[in-house]
Amino acid sequence: MRAGSKSRIKSIVSTMALVTALYGCSESENAGNADTTGDRVTNEQTDMNAESINEDTGDLFAGIEPATTDNEAANTLLSSYDGPYQGTPHFDEMDLSGLKPALEAGMAKNLAEVEAIANNPEPPTFANTIIALEKTGDELGRVFTYWGIWSSNMSSPEFRTIQQEMAPKLSEFFSKINQNEKLFERVKAVYESDVMETLRPDQQRLVWLVYDGFATNGATLEGEAKERYAEINKRLAELHTQFGNNVLADEENYVTYISEDQLSGLPDSFVKAAAAAAADRDREGEYAITNTRSSMDPFLTYSDERDLRETVWRTYYSRGDNGDENDNNAIIAEILQLRDERVKLLGYDNYASWRLQNRMAKNPENALELMEAVWPAALARVEEEVAEQQEIADAEGANITIEPWDYRYYMEKVRQAKYNLDSDEVKQYLQLDKLREAMFFVAGELFNFEFTPIPDGTVPVWHEDVHVWEVTDRTSGDAVGLWYLDPFARPGKRSGAWATSYRSHDKLDGEEKTVLSANNSNFIEGAPGEPVLVSWSDAETFFHEFGHGLHYLSSNVDYPTLNGGVRDYTEFQSQLLERWLATDEVIDNYLVHHETGEPIPGELVEKIKAAATFNQGFDTTEYLASALIDMRYHTVDPTGIDPDAFEREQLAALGMPEEIVMRHRSPHFGHIFSGEGYSAGYYGYMWADVLTADAAEAFAEAPGGFYDEDVAKRLVDNLFSPRNAVDPAEAYRAFRGRDAEIDALMRDRGFPVPGENQGDSGGGDASDSN
Repeated sequence: MRAGSKSRIKSIVSTMALVTALYGCSESENAGNADTTGDRVTNEQTDMNAESINEDTGDLFAGIEPATTDNEAANTLLSSYDGPYQGTPHFDEMDLSGLKPALEAGMAKNLAEVEAIANNPEPPTFANTIIALEKTGDELGRVFTYWGIWSSNMSSPEFRTIQQEMAPKLSEFFSKINQNEKLFERVKAVYESDVMETLRPDQQRLVWLVYDGFATNGATLEGEAKERYAEINKRLAELHTQFGNNVLADEENYVTYISEDQLSGLPDSFVKAAAAAAADRDREGEYAITNTRSSMDPFLTYSDERDLRETVWRTYYSRGDNGDENDNNAIIAEILQLRDERVKLLGYDNYASWRLQNRMAKNPENALELMEAVWPAALARVEEEVAEQQEIADAEGANITIEPWDYRYYMEKVRQAKYNLDSDEVKQYLQLDKLREAMFFVAGELFNFEFTPIPDGTVPVWHEDVHVWEVTDRTSGDAVGLWYLDPFARPGKRSGAWATSYRSHDKLDGEEKTVLSANNSNFIEGAPGEPVLVSWSDAETFFHEFGHGLHYLSSNVDYPTLNGGVRDYTEFQSQLLERWLATDEVIDNYLVHHETGEPIPGELVEKIKAAATFNQGFDTTEYLASALIDMRYHTVDPTGIDPDAFEREQLAALGMPEEIVMRHRSPHFGHIFSGEGYSAGYYGYMWADVLTADAAEAFAEAPGGFYDEDVAKRLVDNLFSPRNAVDPAEAYRAFRGRDAEIDALMRDRGFPVPGENQGDSGGGDASDSN
């Protein structure tokens, strides 16, 4: 999730989703499932009839001047994309000096468009209100494309100063739209009219999404309540921005440097990457352990230096929690208080109830029920895993008790002892370039896509690391879009992995737009000429994020707003794509040794598959702890809350094992505090994983397995192409023929299935990118 901002501001309902960077896997989101209940008014009352169902908005915006400034850099950011492929962003010309005036001009133009709709003397219709809104915000949407790059891929102190200044102004801008009474009344009139019955299902859903976006974001408030709602949004925009920037500052500023005599246990590929990272920071001859998960995780897995493991562990898990100018605890407390106050203005008991009403879970109780069903099994597995680790430590005479900075290290020893599986040996067959080719193969087999590299310099990019591929239908040759890849970590780039798009598919104005999609990772770039080798977990993450990219590229919706998604559903498509990494077709053709070119031995493959549920105690518990704390933060009265104490107390009440910490501790939990895309919604990864495990069994049971043509067609037609044009629950039933069941998830993780007699469930290795 982002995270990625949508290429155009077409949905007024997603307010600040476009101006905050979400940490981890992320994607732009609109409102959730449709519930078209409510009183209808007559045609006579609204003067609408079936003949008004067209998409010609006439000259509604004819008198509005283009968004221009006297700043050429700003005009570049506002201008239409040009060049081949229906035009692409001017990434090679983006200049930060133009950002602020471009934002101001874009907002002014967008408000003028909105006022033209709101004050139209003609009766409200689907065309002159809903479709008209879909056609607003082109210039501002383009500016946000560059904002997203500066925010996530190429951040700098100069950008952060502008970001901090503009975030509250952007919030005020969105409030002016959300609280425009005349505009809402027109949207409401269309929503409540009999014309709704004559619209196609996707058009009805569009109307509902727009209406619900207003209704659940303060449009129904009046007087002081309306003013206070806008004030809260403005302050939250400031706080979300500061939270994310504080985390990024700690990731940039806290780097652990080690010397050659401290490299014991570290793989050669990691050592070379760490040396290159140190050289990039003018520390030649040293080795840099950067404060990101992609550097921390392998160091804790392989380093024999226990004191250094503790140092790196504490540095990473203390991001945003160092008692300095970048400490986030006070910010968290204020965010929670303001969110609670805001939803109380709307009549909700707590923030989570407001947030989940249009998600698949519907309410906090359903989300908690799922998590609490899995939690005991995860804790039991952790106890088994720690016992196995302690046994090895004792046998080695280590004279220690397993601590959090030991878990990954001894986990790897258990893996080798239990399965004779060496993670570093596996990495020798996981070359980043080959994995990319494997993803293209899967996309071809399932989606009929062809990926062709574009020569460097043909399409503008924001950094020399970024490369671009043209995506076409491999049967017809028709253009689908472009795919950008920004694979490597660097200063100023936020951690994690995410997907975004710079232009979404739609058919407004009769033109079918191609998609500009991007994937972003933080792999550690090797020394010059050295291949980039990654772990099995990182390979899964690479496939996961590509799943989001395929979701963008597969879109076949007519309207931009329908390219959004429901948070506890959109992760499903990407989590599902992880399953193709372990298919025979990928293993046999793309997992080859980086030196010899020999395919991965069948014996090693069998070890990988035998260990498929190894370490699920760790993976599930660290994730669920974060998801459960997120839900508790957003269901309690936050008055006077101390985040540090709250986190400790809640984890103790849950029985959190001492040997594990939350995947994202509160002070750097950017998913829920640097924006609102995942707030009270981090559970969504597990909700989506229920769908994932169930859908994977549909493929496993099919005659053609994971490449079965019929199941693949149902997958694309029902779960990828419609995006948010269909209610997610209906879409899944259309694919599977029934609702998803939790049993598949429990089997998938090697946990006991409720109601079934289980023998030894074994251990296992799987991870997600959240």
